Amino acid sequence: MTETKRPLTAEDLYNLQLVSDPQISPDGQHIIFGLSRVDRKTEKKYVNLWLAAADGRTPPRQFTYGDQTDTHPRWSPDGTTIAFLSNRKDEKQMQIYTIPFGGGEARPVTNAQGSFASFAWSPDGSQFVAQFRQKDADVLEREKDEQKKKLGIVVRHITNVNYKYDGAGYLPQEKWHVWTFDAQTGEGNQLTSGDTQETEPCWSPDGRTILFVSNHHPEPDLHPDETELYLIPAAGGEVVQIETGHHGRKFSPTFSPDGQTIAYLGRARLGDWGQNSCLYVVPTAGGQARNLSAAHDLHLSLASLTDVGSNTPQPPPTWSVDGHYIYIQATELGNQPLLAFDVQTGEYERIVDEPGLVGSFSLDAAQNQLAYLWGNTTATGQVWQRRLHEPHATPLTNFNEELFAEINWGRLEEVWFDSADGHELHGWVLTPPDFDPARQYPAIIEIHGGPMMQYGRVFMHEFHFLAAQGYVVAFSNPRGSQGYGDAHAAAIANRWGTVDYADMMAWADYVAALPYVDAQRMGVTGGSYGGYMTTLIIGKTHRFKAAVAQRVVSNLLSFYGSSDLNWMTEYLIGADAQPWQDLAGYWQQSPISLIGNARTPTLVIHSEADLRCDQEQGEQVFVALKRLGVDTELVLFPEESHGLSRDGRTDRRIQRLHHIKRWFDQYLQAIS
Repeated sequence: MTETKRPLTAEDLYNLQLVSDPQISPDGQHIIFGLSRVDRKTEKKYVNLWLAAADGRTPPRQFTYGDQTDTHPRWSPDGTTIAFLSNRKDEKQMQIYTIPFGGGEARPVTNAQGSFASFAWSPDGSQFVAQFRQKDADVLEREKDEQKKKLGIVVRHITNVNYKYDGAGYLPQEKWHVWTFDAQTGEGNQLTSGDTQETEPCWSPDGRTILFVSNHHPEPDLHPDETELYLIPAAGGEVVQIETGHHGRKFSPTFSPDGQTIAYLGRARLGDWGQNSCLYVVPTAGGQARNLSAAHDLHLSLASLTDVGSNTPQPPPTWSVDGHYIYIQATELGNQPLLAFDVQTGEYERIVDEPGLVGSFSLDAAQNQLAYLWGNTTATGQVWQRRLHEPHATPLTNFNEELFAEINWGRLEEVWFDSADGHELHGWVLTPPDFDPARQYPAIIEIHGGPMMQYGRVFMHEFHFLAAQGYVVAFSNPRGSQGYGDAHAAAIANRWGTVDYADMMAWADYVAALPYVDAQRMGVTGGSYGGYMTTLIIGKTHRFKAAVAQRVVSNLLSFYGSSDLNWMTEYLIGADAQPWQDLAGYWQQSPISLIGNARTPTLVIHSEADLRCDQEQGEQVFVALKRLGVDTELVLFPEESHGLSRDGRTDRRIQRLHHIKRWFDQYLQAIS
């Protein structure tokens, strides 16, 4: 008897468990990681820590319990204790906790009022260094006074141009600074202060010095790429800049094992967000930095999109114990491989290179064992383990396996095709479950955000959900995307809506020509830059029968200054001038300039707390379409930020998917 499988649903978002931040113990025997879940009754998301044996002989077991968020687990240097961030006493306030590996209760180390961005053990295990931002004094006063707390904020007095951030809201006046905290008493020592921000602190191997990143330009908000590397004694003292001999953003620094050299990621050109992130090394005493990846057209930052990610940050460049190699991830051709760069030659070898995404990684003290998060098009990220220089890898977790076994999945095909000018492009076509090649199906073109991001070999719940409704789902990486070299990403600088639009039309032509696609029943959707392109498309062509424009950028003139990117819209689009200097250029690249040609029924979806693409960007499209007599609706999600589709409250994510399905069903007449 054949087991009956069911289609994937929007509600399956409640059932997904997502793995994050695997950290291997110093002795290489155990791996601690986070596992998230959703409480369907309260719509709250929780993360607990789990422990896996590196040899895979015993199943993973839960290590922390309770309805809270436990994240950023880090082993003490001697492997006896695990430190982590948790909000178990106050859901709005994270603190550093420690728990004995051998068993016992977690105890709070800190009682600091503010935000932790990261922390790390000192080499001797006696302290933590942290990137920490205190609460503003007036906020603390208001929280203590119940009446003032009820009345709320009287006024916001803003003096810095970077005053808000999507997902965080209005930013405090206080800046990120470097602190140390005693690992036993929690006593804090603020090492840096003032109007500059200090980020990404790390210890020197001898524990005497702390390295960090900061922007000391007199107007850092207007010169965001002027970040440099700095040193400060761990006990406090004078801050010293490390000379590198080149301009451009610098980030993610780490010391070599002997402390004599620093590796970091950087970008050579100011204000160019489309360029590759490169791997540099420089003497700790200062000198001329060397770009180890200069000969390779690789982007060494993570830029892959998924709607089931764990938000695990990219590890900084990781030195081998002998100082000969540096391990780093790359965004490349739809993958995220783990590479090892030779410090002397700049050549690299591929450590993990299977089709898929390495989401994070860590090494034991001897660097014999590697733990990493890895996922592909058929599986969410799971913990894998392997001996560093051996090809065989072992999966240690299989969360969601039972859920996925219930599902009737479609088939994914990877293709390469040419744009109209012969430029080679990369895409994927997902067919519905129980696909019949003799039938013709409606198709949906998905366009990613960024645009300096990539679709890739990773699981996307939304795509499989739409395929389960009877749609062929097609997605690609047009010019402007990352992962295909510097020139590919830079091709649309200050000319959005040109070759990228041509690439999308070439992709639509390719999909329409597939024998199982009904070219008369094609829809298009995308969010952010994908919403930009969707809005542009309905103004330039009537070939699509329906569109869903999400968190759109529609008018670059009003987008400038209203986004949390503020004036850095110039960097985003690669503009040569401000809008008041180039009104025609900004307007020409704005989809709203062509909206008068639109005839395509279009659903507009936006979030009310979207600080990246303000709500008015979507409203302009909706009102214009209404005025034109085009079938349109506006769906707004309260309290949600720009990241609704991947980070939003689960019931709202589900409603979003149902609205997308409803709209395409209405106009494309899908047969489920």
